[in-house]
Amino acid sequence: MAEHESLEFGKADFVLLDNVSLEEFMANLKLRFEKGRIYTYIGEVVVSVNPYRALNIYGRDTIEQYKGRELYERPPHLFAIADAAYKAMKRRNKDTCIVISGESGAGKTEASKYIMQYIAAITNPSQRAEVERVKNMLLKSNCVLEAFGNAKTNRNDNSSRFGKYMDINFDFKGDPIGGHINNYLLEKSRVIFQQEGERSFHSFYQMVKGAPDTQLRSLHIQRDPTVYSYIKVGGQIKSSINDSADFKAVNDAMRVIGFTAEEIQTVYKILATILHLGNLKFGSDGDVILIENSKVVAVLGDLLSTKDENVEKALLYRTVATGRDVIDKQHTDKEASYGRDALAKAIYERLFCWIVGRINDIIEVRNYDARVHGKNTVIGVLDIYGFEIFQNNSFEQFCINYCNEKLQQLFIQLVLKQEQEEYQREGIPWKHIDYFNNQIIVDLVEQQHKGIFAVLDEACMNVGKVTDEMFLQALDGKLAKHAHYTSRKLSPTDKNLEFDRDFRIRHYAGDVTYSVVGFIDKNKDTLFQDFKRLLYNSSNPVLKAMWPEGKLSITEVTKRPLTAATLFKNSMISLVEKLASKEPYYVRCIKPNEVKSPLLFEPERCKHQVEYLGLLENVRVRRAGFANRQTYPRFLQRYKMISEFTWPNHDLPSDKEAVKRLLQGCGFDHDVAFGKTKVFIRTPRTIFSLEEQRAEMVKRIVLFLQKDSVLNIERTGKSGTGPAKNLETGNQTWVAEDTFALYTVY
Repeated sequence: MAEHESLEFGKADFVLLDNVSLEEFMANLKLRFEKGRIYTYIGEVVVSVNPYRALNIYGRDTIEQYKGRELYERPPHLFAIADAAYKAMKRRNKDTCIVISGESGAGKTEASKYIMQYIAAITNPSQRAEVERVKNMLLKSNCVLEAFGNAKTNRNDNSSRFGKYMDINFDFKGDPIGGHINNYLLEKSRVIFQQEGERSFHSFYQMVKGAPDTQLRSLHIQRDPTVYSYIKVGGQIKSSINDSADFKAVNDAMRVIGFTAEEIQTVYKILATILHLGNLKFGSDGDVILIENSKVVAVLGDLLSTKDENVEKALLYRTVATGRDVIDKQHTDKEASYGRDALAKAIYERLFCWIVGRINDIIEVRNYDARVHGKNTVIGVLDIYGFEIFQNNSFEQFCINYCNEKLQQLFIQLVLKQEQEEYQREGIPWKHIDYFNNQIIVDLVEQQHKGIFAVLDEACMNVGKVTDEMFLQALDGKLAKHAHYTSRKLSPTDKNLEFDRDFRIRHYAGDVTYSVVGFIDKNKDTLFQDFKRLLYNSSNPVLKAMWPEGKLSITEVTKRPLTAATLFKNSMISLVEKLASKEPYYVRCIKPNEVKSPLLFEPERCKHQVEYLGLLENVRVRRAGFANRQTYPRFLQRYKMISEFTWPNHDLPSDKEAVKRLLQGCGFDHDVAFGKTKVFIRTPRTIFSLEEQRAEMVKRIVLFLQKDSVLNIERTGKSGTGPAKNLETGNQTWVAEDTFALYTVY
């Protein structure tokens, strides 16, 4: 039976609060955090508060407690939501997804790792080698992706600076057979610049501090990170991160996943290339621009497996087609510095995408024939950057916050809007719950022709020099009357906004001021074709394969590439479509304080997150509603054996009448409502009792069928039923020749 927490730990489900108010919600959240209960439900949503300490609640014994249980049988836990998603996928053959959201430092990445760990642990008791391989790959890939995609920020020592959506594919038995990772918007500007107190990506420090001396010598790299201007700021920070131990773990993980020795060495050559690029200095001799520390050019030539003179030429000149002629145009000092930084960011981003691609090559579903084995199903896990408000918010924060608006929109649609609409459709009495629909903000960013992305793209397409200030002026012209947009020009008395630099958006999660400085450059994301050709012509086959468009000659390159904003918008729209096609489960992560303390619960900090995650509206909708709903035929298929009026078939006027009679007979009719096509069950407890009665009856039917089969064999010499032990494996058709006619047990 269920192990229930005592009330000294507060209410395990916010739906059970005496009064639904922000004060009561916060008091319950605080009490549970202080008592070490970091998980609380809102129906089927898990609210998770970062404990900032290791808790002994993720071991094998805990996994066993949640395996195969219903959500409400055990205290709230991530494992319960993982199990619910797995069961829904396995029982109902449905694709499911777990959406993990919350701000930076709230514990999203850890939550996604525990969910993966649970799914890996509960599948495949027979230890088949292929399934073990896939599980191992999926778990090991986390370690590699964190090294190259995570960084220490002021809020979080292991902040994901990219979005990750992972599909895990399962066969008809529910064993993992492969997976696929999609990555979104790596914060590549971090490669060349970090704010005070922050580091670049972990990978650089792991290499500098953890690689063996012989390897560092071959990469021309010194052991001291402060020698390299790109990572100097982060190199001076004292932190709890053990870079040299992490280097070994990542190296081992890459080997286990299946990266070759040559591929791993190329990965570190690329990291070293970036560090050396950052130390390049440009000077001039009269009108001629030159590289001051020319020794670095030879090092770059060695690391990139290409000729020194080609490296130097790509850094100092740009090949331009003018009519029929092709000429080498010399850079200015400013253009050369811009080109060097753009190259460093582009190489790192290309490396990261290549790593994701290699992991996908290895974990992709292979040799699975759906015609033979049935449809393979999917559990998706989304771990994506949370809402961000920094001192200085630029293009990256703008994209990240737009992404959160899109996910909040999906949450509103799936959890709040759909719920209310379904009751209306079914004719169930329903008190309307007001909620803020943030569609207006999503439109502000992504609407064609007049959204912020459209205005930005238009500014980038104009021939001639369009400045960031001109982009801001265009925004002010288009959005002057918008309720969620303002700037200093539109609000002259607002001293918190800078003229010709800032605009502010009223997001669902609060106001954010963005500086337009760098918006146009970051959106154009220009990388000179000369660099692509340089890397494509490398004699290192791994490096060459990363730059296929480098084979185009200068005259062939005519098509304008899509802007960063357009690529990101398209990827968000396709992500939301992907999530909307699955049955969603939610983990909403909350950061209790800014100082990473396991003891401190800052009420204002947490209240803000509770408000912008829409948790209170979620509780209200859940309380006003019903825990479970099923169509009448579906309900009968599952529970008809527990009532004499419905087993094996009923003779009542409709399935609705049959369900009513069944529930009256069980004494549950007080806890249900009958819609036009579905029965609505208010509390999880009723479902639990129905399941218990069903399990008991299934046992009795199995015994009856086995006994009948034995009698049949004695009488006729042949069996009249299928193997009873398989009764629960799916939709099996059973025939007992001397008893009932054909019937189906679900």
